[in-house]
Amino acid sequence: MNPNTELDSIQLNFSPSDLLLLNLALALIMYGVALDLRFEDFKYLAKNPKGFFLGVFSQFILLPFLTWCLVLIMKPPPSVALGMFLVAACPGGNVSNFLTSLAKGNTALSVSLTGFSSMLSIISTPLNFALWASFYAPTKLLLKEISLDYSDTFITVALILGVPLILGIFTHKYASNFAEKASKILKPLSILIFAAFVVIAFAGNFDLFTEYISQIFLWVLAHNIVALGSGFFTGKIFRLPLPDIKTMTIETGIQNSGLGLVLIFTYFDGLGGMAIITAWWGIWHLISGMTIASLWKSKS
Repeated sequence: MNPNTELDSIQLNFSPSDLLLLNLALALIMYGVALDLRFEDFKYLAKNPKGFFLGVFSQFILLPFLTWCLVLIMKPPPSVALGMFLVAACPGGNVSNFLTSLAKGNTALSVSLTGFSSMLSIISTPLNFALWASFYAPTKLLLKEISLDYSDTFITVALILGVPLILGIFTHKYASNFAEKASKILKPLSILIFAAFVVIAFAGNFDLFTEYISQIFLWVLAHNIVALGSGFFTGKIFRLPLPDIKTMTIETGIQNSGLGLVLIFTYFDGLGGMAIITAWWGIWHLISGMTIASLWKSKS
């Protein structure tokens, strides 16, 4: 069997208990991010609309479009292309605020964009995924075979991202001392938690990852470069200040692949190409993001 075709047929092993842990971990990470959010942060967006609207454009419109272009050029297996569309449809990753701070970017813009994009993703993630996957014939056909129920997907995203986000904001408002202490613990833990559930995905499927890693690495590398570049050049073209350009680059290049994994194991039965590329994205974007942030920090 052709290795590319085989990727579309394999399924990764992931038990119901593993999936429950994945859901709880992602909800906890989102709650930790939201502990730094205040209702006033959303007022910041109204006072600084240029960076905000460009960030939303880069994240939710430009990146999915460029992903579609990349898929047309690279022609990966349908399940891999489906994973790329899903990653592009996810909101910014949970470590983007930390990396923006490290890079000496606009942290206020980063935190505000993370909160807004996470809320917007309740609607935008299922819609963007369905829209762009339908524009590529092989993934459109695969979606028909899977018969995904998008109403269930909306509910899942709302429970994992929306509820913890709202709880975190209210915790900050009504128990600010607790929120400050908990945030200091959950911030560093969020990276470890995310790494832990990616390791879980790897652990039960090590042979599959090692077999396909050479192909997957190139696809993820190209996709991540496109994501980082879309944020960077959007900021450059519209002449944003450097701290805002750093923020947009990181917010667009660091995707919430943890959410992608939850959706894959919940609704796609661990479809091989989708799961492998999303799990590897979760590792690679930490490496690329940390590298870029460190380089910007050293030059500031």
